[in-house]
Amino acid sequence: MRENNPIQTDAGVGLGLRRGQLMEELEQQQPDNIDFFEVAPENWIPMGGSLGKRFRAFTERHPFVLHGLSLSIGSPAPLDETFVHSVKDFMDEHGIRAYSEHLSYCSDDGHLYDLMPIPFTEAAIDYVSERILRVQDIIGQRMAIENVSYYAAPGKEMAEIDFIKAILDKADCDLLIDVNNIYVNSVNHNYDAAEYLKALPKERIAYGHIAGHYNEAKDLIVDTHGADVIDPVWSLLEVAYEHAGLFPTLLERDFNIPPLAEVLAELEQIRQIQANYQSKQGTGTHG
Repeated sequence: MRENNPIQTDAGVGLGLRRGQLMEELEQQQPDNIDFFEVAPENWIPMGGSLGKRFRAFTERHPFVLHGLSLSIGSPAPLDETFVHSVKDFMDEHGIRAYSEHLSYCSDDGHLYDLMPIPFTEAAIDYVSERILRVQDIIGQRMAIENVSYYAAPGKEMAEIDFIKAILDKADCDLLIDVNNIYVNSVNHNYDAAEYLKALPKERIAYGHIAGHYNEAKDLIVDTHGADVIDPVWSLLEVAYEHAGLFPTLLERDFNIPPLAEVLAELEQIRQIQANYQSKQGTGTHG
C-alpha cells in the first residue's frame, strides 16, 4: 500500500484534462501554474495514434491522477475485473499516481448513464467495501472514493456521513473530497455543509475537487461541472483546509468550458486560498 498522499505534494492545484479546445490551448500555452491533471480512464485507455502521442506528452511533463466513470462500485452486477486490470496497466504505462471513483453505481445489465445512489445500509457497506478491497488488490495501492451528489436516498438506514466513514474504514481506502458535492447535498437535503465536512476523517483525504453547479430551484441544485465556482463553495474549501490542512485540489469543468485564461483564473483562486491558509498557519505542511 502507498502513502496517503498520491500526488506527493500538500499544496497543489490541478485541472481536469478534456479533449478539444481546452487541450489544444494547454498544448499551445503550456501554463506553468498547473501542478497536476486528472482524466477519466474510460476516455483515454482505448487510444493510440496522434492522440496517444499528445497524451503521452502531457504525462511526461505532469503528474496525473485518474477519476473513473464506470467502475460502478455499488452495482449488483459482478465487478468488471478486466476493466480494472486495464486501469492498472494504464497507470503503469503513464506513471499515473492515483485512481479514484464515485461512491455510487451506474450499471446492472447495462450502463445507466447516470450516477445512482447506493442505499445507506449496513449490507451495502459490507458489499461495497469488499469490491473496493478487490480493486485495490488488483491495482496494488489504495484507491480513493468520492462523496457524490445525490437527489434521493432510497432504502436509507443511516446518515450519509456515517455510511461514508464506515466504508473508508472497512475498505481501508482513501477519500476524494468533493467540496461542491457537499454544498449541493447540504442544500438539497437540508444539512449543515461545514458540520458534515468536519466529520470526514482528514487522514483519509488524498485530494479534492471543486466545481460549479446549476440552481434548478431554491432548494434544488444540480451538480453539473458546467459553471463557475460560487462564493459559498470557495468558503467551504477554506473550511476544508482548516479541518484537514492543505491537500491537492482540482478544478472540474466538464462543459461550457471558457477560454483558458478564465480557467486559469479559477485555478489561481484555489492557489490563493491555499496561500492564505499557509499564511495563517505559518507553515506549508499537511494537517
